[in-house]
Amino acid sequence: MTVSLAPAAMTRGSSRWLLLGSLALNLFFIGIALAMAVRPASAPTPTTWDPDVFVRMERIAQTLPAADAAVLRAQIDSSRSAVANAQSTWQGDRDSIRNTLRKEQFDAAALRSVMARTRADRQSYDQALQNLFAEAASKMSHEGRLALANWPPNRKNANQAR
Repeated sequence: MTVSLAPAAMTRGSSRWLLLGSLALNLFFIGIALAMAVRPASAPTPTTWDPDVFVRMERIAQTLPAADAAVLRAQIDSSRSAVANAQSTWQGDRDSIRNTLRKEQFDAAALRSVMARTRADRQSYDQALQNLFAEAASKMSHEGRLALANWPPNRKNANQAR
């Protein structure tokens, strides 16, 4: 005679709940798999920083009204060599700082000298960019200047000072 450890009614009821639980869990995982397969692939997030100033200015131009974007692009074209030279000089100075720091025989005076030159060249670079935007803004519509003032788009305080 075989002795059962659990009554037959209890085993049958437990099996039913175990079957229902397993079925629910399988349906849950199938639902997740289907949702993952059906959803659109997410677009790669664009980088927010590009070391090339002209790429960044083009991003700004794309957010302006068409006529104002054309004004900005024309100003960029006419100032391209001055801005590119200033950017290149400043980036070269930054490389000089790194090279001075990498030298076996460290010279603090040389580092200070390179840093002073970097500050001056950064200021020249900033002035070139500011002149470019000042000239372009002087030829833009009010809406274009507002778009510049509120850049990047969808900023929290974008609606101030209208």
